[in-house]
Amino acid sequence: MKELLKRLVEACAPSGYEENVRRIMRDELKDHVDEIREDKLGNLICVKKGGKGSGKVMVAAHMDEIGMLVKYIEKEGFIRFSYLGGFLDQTVLNQRVLVHTEKEVMPGVIGSTPPHLLPEEKRKKPVEREEMFIDIGATSREEAESWGVRTGCPITWVGDLVELKNGFVCGKAFDDRVGCLVLAEVMRYVDPEVTVYGVASVMEEVGLRGARTSTFAVDPDMGIAVDVAAAGDYPGIDERKAPIKLGKGPAITIADGRRESLGGGLISHPLVRSLLVETAEKNGIPYQLDVFEGGTTDATEIALAREGVPAAVLSVPTRYIHTPVEVLNLKDVENTVKLLKMVLERVHEKLTPERRP
Repeated sequence: MKELLKRLVEACAPSGYEENVRRIMRDELKDHVDEIREDKLGNLICVKKGGKGSGKVMVAAHMDEIGMLVKYIEKEGFIRFSYLGGFLDQTVLNQRVLVHTEKEVMPGVIGSTPPHLLPEEKRKKPVEREEMFIDIGATSREEAESWGVRTGCPITWVGDLVELKNGFVCGKAFDDRVGCLVLAEVMRYVDPEVTVYGVASVMEEVGLRGARTSTFAVDPDMGIAVDVAAAGDYPGIDERKAPIKLGKGPAITIADGRRESLGGGLISHPLVRSLLVETAEKNGIPYQLDVFEGGTTDATEIALAREGVPAAVLSVPTRYIHTPVEVLNLKDVENTVKLLKMVLERVHEKLTPERRP
């Protein structure tokens, strides 16, 4: 499992450029499912047919990571960039990146004016994206273009998987490559009564786009998104605002959405939520309940597809989300796989014709 996580995390696949991860997922699952296909938008849909039970359950994890695009090349060869997904400017400055061209993948660094050359009043202010640029070692726009750099080339963080102590690991793009790992492990070993559609979705970070189209095609009776939950078990975080902790089990979302209202997100369906909680408690799997203000997942689009789909979110607690140094505990990953597999193997109890929502 750790080896697969390493391959998924170190693959570069920002929103709209998911091929590297799609290839890994296809190779991992092609011999373990009854059907595998790619839709027109790029979602990878894997089907495992059920036994005698009726119904369809969709499990989704997004392949894309936050990234950047080349916006403009200065005449001196420095690159200005746009964000693909949600960044905090302070986490971007001075990071190492990879610029992906049709010719090669080249390293670069994100720079700005050093503090020594800034007036006193500017030293105390955060550096904003408009003041940053990427240095790839080019001496002119023409030289950068000769290397294949063009407007629209994708850019990703450098981020090897690093093992810390106590089963903790660090890397980029755990959001949501760890969800892809959980999806792959579950689809490989689950033995369901219902038909399970495992969807590795595209472009979640820029508006849940792949979830919208894939759910319309699958038309499931129930949906579960597998993602990450923002842990707050480190200095400077008010526990009342972020009570999720590493090592305490997967997080089951009660609701998510905008900070001021929980609008625009998901209120998990009682049927799916109770199925997750009951299964965890019956099998002694630790879990945490989460109300997340400030974001949402593929489950939002799943829930609103066609006539509506009962949906919920199961997440792996993760620190420092949307940075190149995200941290999680592998024990939480194992428990997420275990819980989701057990849920899918008993979901037919909830989807009999007379009880189907």
